[in-house]
Amino acid sequence: MYFKRIYDLRIDHDLTQQNIADFLGCKREVYRRYEKGERTIPVDFVIRLADLYGVSIDYLLEHTVKPEGRIRQNPARNEPEKP
Repeated sequence: MYFKRIYDLRIDHDLTQQNIADFLGCKREVYRRYEKGERTIPVDFVIRLADLYGVSIDYLLEHTVKPEGRIRQNPARNEPEKP
């Protein structure tokens, strides 16, 4: 799956694929494949990228349009869940 925000955030922060690969501890080509959606990105990398860019994981994975995240509804109790 291609996540455009991973690319957009990198560009917005004036970082190269090599910068991010070094930060994550992987090869540039491996990171390039994550960015293009050719390879599944590990959850721990997603968490680290969200922390690096100061956004929520939901935002990074394009599950919300708000960078700060959102409150999910608990379908069993119809009340907000704690994130």
